[in-house]
This record gives sequence, C-alpha cells and structure tokens, in this order.
Amino acid sequence: MSIVSNADYEDIRYEERDGVARITIDRPARYNALRGRTVEELLHAIGRAGWSRDIGAVVLAGAGDKAFCTGGDQSDHGEGQGGYGGRGTIGLPMDELQSLIRDIPKPVIARVQGYAIGGGNVLVTVCDLAIASTDAVFGQVGPKVGSVDPGFGTALLARVAGEKRAREMWFLCRRYGADEALALGLVNRVVPPDELDAEVERWCAEILAKSPTAIAIAKRSFNADSENIRAIGALGFEALALYYGTAESREGVEAFLAKRAPDFRAARRRGG
Repeated sequence: MSIVSNADYEDIRYEERDGVARITIDRPARYNALRGRTVEELLHAIGRAGWSRDIGAVVLAGAGDKAFCTGGDQSDHGEGQGGYGGRGTIGLPMDELQSLIRDIPKPVIARVQGYAIGGGNVLVTVCDLAIASTDAVFGQVGPKVGSVDPGFGTALLARVAGEKRAREMWFLCRRYGADEALALGLVNRVVPPDELDAEVERWCAEILAKSPTAIAIAKRSFNADSENIRAIGALGFEALALYYGTAESREGVEAFLAKRAPDFRAARRRGG
C-alpha cells in the first residue's frame, strides 16, 4: 500500500493544527476495530507526525462516541491479517504500531471515549498520556476470543497498573469504568464527554510550551527502563503466531462470529 497524502487514507483521519497532529481511527461502525489497512495507515500517520518538526504532540482518537478502539477486527481475519502481504508476525503488525508510538520523540496522548477494549486498551497503555471521558470503558478480552498480547500489553500494563491488577485484567477479562481506570493509573484525567476535546487541547498546549528536546530526552529515558519488553514481545509474538494456528485459538474467533460461548477446552482436546 502506497500512501502519499490524506486522500490515500481510508480507515483514519489525519489533521495538523496549531502544532498538534490529530489521528483518528475512522471505523465507528466497527467500534474502531483494526484491520490490516487501519494499522498500516496508523503506522504511516504516526511516523509522519512523529518526525515532523512542525508537530509537538500527537493525539490518537477514535471516531464517534461509542469507542476509542476495540482491538483487532474479528470479522476481518481474511483481508485484515493477510491483505497486506502478511506484514507482521501475526499478520497485523501490532508490535510495529506499539513500538512506533514509543519511538517517536513526541508525546502521544490517547483521547478515550466509549470502549477501549482489547488492543484498544493496549494502545492506551502504550501511549504516553491518556485523557478519558466519564463514559470510557477499559479491559482486555484476549483469552475470551483465543488471543493475547505477549509484549507491551501485558508486561507494560503490569508496570502501569500493578502486577496483580494487570493479571486480573487478563485472566478475568472484566471491564473497568473511567474512574477505576484513573485509580489504576491507566489514564491521567477523566472529564465529562462534552469537555474531552477541550481538556485534550489544554494538555497539548501545555506540552507545546515546553522544550521539545527536553521532552524527547525525557520520553527516551522513560522508555529505556522498559525497553526490554520489546524483545520479550518479539519472542511472544512468534509464539502467538503458532498459537493462532491451533484449534483452540480458532475456537475463539468462530464462537465470536457465531455469537456463542466458546469451548476452548474441547477445542484443545481436539487439537489441530
């Protein structure tokens, strides 16, 4: 896929204004779930903003009022995972996307409304800052659908929310409201929905008033402490690619699409 201008984006919107790049996942009918094209466009847009000298902060958002992002599009496994040459260990280059958010020398702020579930919750975790509306809902669903994030989505989450709560989020797949997410350290601020954009703009303005070089160095320094997670994740995604080929993992997707309860243990006994 070749992207040279905003007109080439199908799944996202990109805007630069007053030193801030606003990148919006624009698939509200799918609760802003990610397919292959979505991730490729996010990689292009985040890289474009991250290395521009005109940009001091990046805002990552989701279109509509229902969701920030709900992770991988389970209904799009054919095109979504293989439609771009199978890029990434598991088809969707999620590890590249997470790493790029960390690598660009600008703060990335997650603007969260509605559901931030699964891979969406991981994106919030990886972003430098997060501002949420009171209607935001957070949580992991991987083990419910035969998946997991074996890198930043688990290990970095443990550093953010604490080991016990991170394990709770992954093992039980519960959902957490905005106030609880604030208490866990998943977000920096919670405001009413009609104040969300104004609050994000205030945070961006404060960042833009600071030394961009000092902020870039600070971000690199924060990342250095958890950089080993990138290597752990690379190993984990290799294992995940093998897991996705099993009957147990396929059971999660098939049950989700059929709107039935999965039977992972029976699928595991069947093997294959």
